[in-house]
Amino acid sequence: MDRLKNQNYKDNAASVAKRQGLGFVARLCLFLYYAIARHLPDSPLPGATVAMIIRRELAKRIFKRVGVDTKVHSSVYFGSGVNVELGDFSSLNHGAWISNDTVIGRDVMMGPYVMMLSGSHNFERLDISMREQGAPARRPIIIDDDVWIGARTIILPGVHIGSHSIVGAGSVVTKNVAPYSIVGGAPAKLIKMRS
Repeated sequence: MDRLKNQNYKDNAASVAKRQGLGFVARLCLFLYYAIARHLPDSPLPGATVAMIIRRELAKRIFKRVGVDTKVHSSVYFGSGVNVELGDFSSLNHGAWISNDTVIGRDVMMGPYVMMLSGSHNFERLDISMREQGAPARRPIIIDDDVWIGARTIILPGVHIGSHSIVGAGSVVTKNVAPYSIVGGAPAKLIKMRS
């Protein structure tokens, strides 16, 4: 019976939307994004400019905040978009996977296929499967202003990347990154300071 108490990973889409307080407009925009807009062309293909506008307009109605002149490229996944913020002149590049509770500052560039994961799994108990143990509280990811994140980088829960930093392609960021740092590797380590 203990197993049946935790239903974190057994919710359907409707119950998740209700629990997160998503209104009708946000749910409709989520449907339109995942059913249509996510699959529209990306630069340099014909129609990419219109597709980018459509994705940005949908994101404005889904995310907590979307700044000016932002870009949401094709094939980006952001869950339900709850508590996601995207600052001015920042972009979510092709194939990005952004968790809820992610705050991205101003002038943030990222390569394709960046993953930002604010959730995790409990695994302390050995008498039941990890799947049945549910999840700890989500730990938001914060990316400050003027950051460049290389392609295929993975950023783990609770990480704060300081302003003016560079994260090398293919890095796994497990700890906070100080401002003006250049980090890389798996796990990411300081390479040098930009200043």
